[in-house]
Amino acid sequence: MSTSDSVGLSQIGQIAINVHDLEEAVTFYRDTLGMTFLFQVPGMAFFDCGGVRLMLGLPEREEFDHPASVIYYRVDHIENVYDSLRERGVAFIGAPHKVASMPDHELWMAFFLDVDENVLALMGEVPLPISE
Repeated sequence: MSTSDSVGLSQIGQIAINVHDLEEAVTFYRDTLGMTFLFQVPGMAFFDCGGVRLMLGLPEREEFDHPASVIYYRVDHIENVYDSLRERGVAFIGAPHKVASMPDHELWMAFFLDVDENVLALMGEVPLPISE
């Protein structure tokens, strides 16, 4: 069996909700809804929702500015999954790229379209190299 035959998406790692006033949205989700706030980077804030990460974000581009949520699929080895899905004809918006540096890993994303042009994403947490 080839690597591309064994790739399958089965775990949701993150769901994104578009917002237009990030600070107001953070206050609502954290203080009003009582969700566990994780961290904030420019243009994005993250919460824990029972093990699934909820991201509030300002739309980066026009195609992301819509009322639906983006489902992020957590994967190991994001580059390998990206290559395998491209071989299957998945239409990616761009290659995997780092979106945030955390204390123990880097957060990488790669966005793609489903058959109805809904935006979906691969999400990979890449461990930092161990320094000696």
